[in-house]
Amino acid sequence: MEIGVHTPPLADEPLESALPYLDGIGVETIEPGVGGHPGQDHITRAEYLDDETKQAELDDLLEEYEMRISALATHNNPLHPDDERAETADTELREAIRLAGQLEVGTVTCFSGLPAGSPNDETPNWITAPWPPQHAEALEYQWKRAIEYWGEIAEYADDHGVDVAIEMHPNMLIYEPHGMARLREETGERIGANFDPSHLYWQGITITDAIRYLGEREAIHHVHAKDTRIYDAQAREKGVLDTTPYTDEPNRSWLFRSVGYGHGEAHWKDIVSTLRMVGYDGALSIEHEDSLTSSREGLEKAVDLLERAIFETQPGEAHWAE
Repeated sequence: MEIGVHTPPLADEPLESALPYLDGIGVETIEPGVGGHPGQDHITRAEYLDDETKQAELDDLLEEYEMRISALATHNNPLHPDDERAETADTELREAIRLAGQLEVGTVTCFSGLPAGSPNDETPNWITAPWPPQHAEALEYQWKRAIEYWGEIAEYADDHGVDVAIEMHPNMLIYEPHGMARLREETGERIGANFDPSHLYWQGITITDAIRYLGEREAIHHVHAKDTRIYDAQAREKGVLDTTPYTDEPNRSWLFRSVGYGHGEAHWKDIVSTLRMVGYDGALSIEHEDSLTSSREGLEKAVDLLERAIFETQPGEAHWAE
């Protein structure tokens, strides 16, 4: 396994200076944004797409620090009811897939997107209950749209030899493992999960069970290392569907935390072990969104913990079982 970093927290410095820093703290892979919410501060799609010279320069820079790209990231909403927004997100995703193929990067990370509740609505509608009945009807409409769209994207990604890794996220159609498995089953093997545990914790999902569930379906294409802490005093009063601003930390039911500050080292060792059990040996891409510490300190503390948790070698023969 490899320790990686999703690079938006270092957006204020160029890749040329971010890479030596990351190399110095023990990072082996990067997941740069190329559009959507992660932005494209380190790799601008238009500069690198179809430009063999720029791509060769990037390869040389990565080789200098023995670094590789685990995935290109473009998180947006290609199912948005506003046609212009949906078209922008679709273009970002398709161009990210093309660029990944040209860079020989095997994965693009993204969101599933979220449609409106009907063809006439103007706002995406996150449905979390089947009642009143019109919500169930809206959900059926949303799934029809999603299956059609992601089926096309799966074929497009296959043409370029790239997997599409969807992060399960609130206010998106795919926000938990059963929905992820359904979308994959309906659209094809190129569609899978960017397994980010941070949004699963506050939903009450057991992370190792979710890994096994998706792993049995060979549905984990990429992994984020990102923690969450539930604050019981607030959750007991208002639950975990919390619209309090992320920057109002004392009053939120949960916060994103640096790896190890939501769950301890033993828990992260269980995550790593379960990932290996289901056949995942790729990058653990640290996503820093802990508002209680700086980006660099959060990244460094996460790397420190993960260095003790990951396996760096392949298992030998089980001689004791003979």
